[in-house]
This record gives sequence, C-alpha cells and structure tokens, in this order.
Amino acid sequence: MTEPVYQLDEEQQAQLARDGFCRIPGVLSATRCRQVRQRLVAAAEESRRRGVPTYIDTLDPNDRNVRVFNLLDLDPVFQELIRHPVALTAVRHVLGDEFLISNFTANIALPGSRSMGLHSDQSLVMPEPWIHTWTLNVIWCLDRVHETNGATRYVPGSHRCTTRAKLPANAASNTSWFEADAGDILLMEGRLWHTSGCNTTADEERALLFGYYCRDFIRPQVNWNAQLSPATQAALDEPMRAWLGLGPAANVHVGAPLIRAIFD
Repeated sequence: MTEPVYQLDEEQQAQLARDGFCRIPGVLSATRCRQVRQRLVAAAEESRRRGVPTYIDTLDPNDRNVRVFNLLDLDPVFQELIRHPVALTAVRHVLGDEFLISNFTANIALPGSRSMGLHSDQSLVMPEPWIHTWTLNVIWCLDRVHETNGATRYVPGSHRCTTRAKLPANAASNTSWFEADAGDILLMEGRLWHTSGCNTTADEERALLFGYYCRDFIRPQVNWNAQLSPATQAALDEPMRAWLGLGPAANVHVGAPLIRAIFD
C-alpha cells in the first residue's frame, strides 16, 4: 500500500525556520483523536501496572502531570503515529533522511498541574553550542490546547541561542504559548526553549504526545534494545528497526562520503 504524500506548505516551512515551530492542522480526525486518547489512558494504566510510575518528582512539581513512557511498547497505535506520513515528512524536512526515533512519550496535564523546568530538547542530548537543528519534536494534540489548560510555553526566538548563557535573564517569565485544536500537530525544533504550562482550569485535561527525533549521529534518549519487549521488537518491520537503531550498524552515515572519497 502506497503511503499518501504530504508536504509542508511554504508558510509552515517559513514559520518553522523563523520561529522554531509551526502548526499542522487536522492531521487526525475527531473520531481518530478520541480513539488515540482512550488508548493513551489505557496505556497509562498499563504502565503503572508494569511498575513504571506516571509521576516523576524530578520532572514535575506535583502529581497532576501524568507522564507515560515507552509508548511504542504499550500499544501499536503509537507505532502508527510515530511513523505517520505527515510526521515523517516534517522530520525529513528538518533532519534529512538519516534520522532516529529518540523517544516517544505522553503528558496529560490534569487541572492543577504546574510547570516543569525550562529547557530545550536538544540541550538534553548534546552539549552546546547548538548551532544547527539536529532534533525535532512532533507534538500530537489529543485535546484542544490553550493557555489555561497547560499549553506548552516557549521562549520566543530562543532557538537562536547557541548557548544557555545567551538566553535572556528573564526567559522563564517571558514565555508565550502554543494554541492548537485536537487532532493538530505542532512541530517544535529541538533548540526552542520551552516548558509545560500550568493547567488552571477547573475540569479540563490536556493530553499531548511527544515524538522526538534526532539525527543518527546523536545517541537517542531511549535505548530501544533494552526498552522494547522481545515481542514488540520481533513484530517491527525493517524501516522501524532502522529508525529505532536496532540494526548492527550505528553511526556510519556522517563518515560515508569520506570513505567513498578515499576509495573512489
């Protein structure tokens, strides 16, 4: 079966380059979005059943942020999303063809949730200076996202800061926020500094999935060989095995042109 072709439009490409993020509307239908959200809630329960907590006190100031890790092992629907044609088009646009899946997690902000620490995702996997964009977050919005229900907050222009010292002194208090509808995707390049917003609503939950991708010379956040069960690994096709770094070859693409030049 041939996968549908998708391209970022010129406005999305321009905003991603200028602002470090952009929104792709309506990737999931309302029905599909509800189905995925239900599967996420079940995955959170299964994660706790396996003994993996959904509250991490080193990440969040209270237990109103529900975090779900190892999504790829919890439900096949998340494998479908991490390789969704729209997501992979965005990844290839930013990172090229030689990329890896670094992580895939979820965060459900319940009423009363508070913000985690300000960070950039690229700063978590490689040292400064951050001159190039080597990582990308594809954020799946399973609920409508707005300022008061825990929308991701970001520091405008911070993707141009090549070191932490170049961040404004008031960065944490000078953030804006993403707005999106359920079913939308948000693309956020890895150098953009951000944090989870506070959910100050009385009864709204905000569920997001974070598909994190990196160039293949960067070690992923997750050791998939150790994280994924044997049954899950056995069911993967060759593209997924390659994107998860499960094959015998590792960091080979950067040096390939040099090797060819030596022997040509």
